[in-house]
Amino acid sequence: MAEYSPVPELNLLKAFQDEVGYEAYADGFGLDDFGDRSGLEAGWSKDREFLARLTPFARATGGGSFYAFWHVDNRADLATLPIVVFGDEGGQHVVARNLRELLQLLAYDTEISVDWDEAYYYRAEDQEHSDAHAEFVAWLEEHFGLSPAADPDAVLATARSEFGDSFTVWANAYLTP
Repeated sequence: MAEYSPVPELNLLKAFQDEVGYEAYADGFGLDDFGDRSGLEAGWSKDREFLARLTPFARATGGGSFYAFWHVDNRADLATLPIVVFGDEGGQHVVARNLRELLQLLAYDTEISVDWDEAYYYRAEDQEHSDAHAEFVAWLEEHFGLSPAADPDAVLATARSEFGDSFTVWANAYLTP
């Protein structure tokens, strides 16, 4: 069987997703065709340099927002790259410093909200968890020794602090008319 991606962590997650189902373990989330840039081309830019530095890999919301690795530099381990979200109604933001932080955000189990000004995770106290949420939390602990993000805002703030300005400057060079 062919690997889903060149990222071992995503291959493990894909095997888990194949067992429990797409969007069954994290609200609105599902791994899609790794490296499919058609959404970027349709909604953001067809510029080859822009596309070369982004690798989409997952649906972020039921509405069509998606996550991508941002190739901020030439590091070989894609799992250590910052993760950005592109909103189906616009906006693009850094959400995690690396894939493991994104996995912790996903385990918070609520769909990300994305608009032009911000991206955030909000979970109502009475919101039901996804069907396979408990299995995902156990999987995350077993494979990476990680727990769900207790404070998604803090994870987002740390990622934005480290990469937000440089991502905005970089992206605006391609996205500003």
